[in-house]
Amino acid sequence: MQNNAIKEQTAPRQARSPFADIKGMSFEAALKELELIVTRLERGDVDLEQSIEIYERGEALRAHCDQLLRRAEAKVERITLNAQGAPAGTAALDPGTNGGPPA
Repeated sequence: MQNNAIKEQTAPRQARSPFADIKGMSFEAALKELELIVTRLERGDVDLEQSIEIYERGEALRAHCDQLLRRAEAKVERITLNAQGAPAGTAALDPGTNGGPPA
């Protein structure tokens, strides 16, 4: 029963995430905001509490950008070549081979 009480207490907090807007951001918009956060933190002209808040938002933005990049990488295809070196089609990119031909 104690576990259920803990889950019930944490569920509403997750629904009111201060970073919910990030999920709808494009990669470019999230990266731009992340760069602004880094600049502000590097300048050091924000108080400690605000630094913590914007750092947390920066972490959420970084995770979002990472997720979008992983999705994009999964969609990338590489061009396959026939024996004469002419394009013969496409195949899924295998990140383990840096996009090179299969071994």
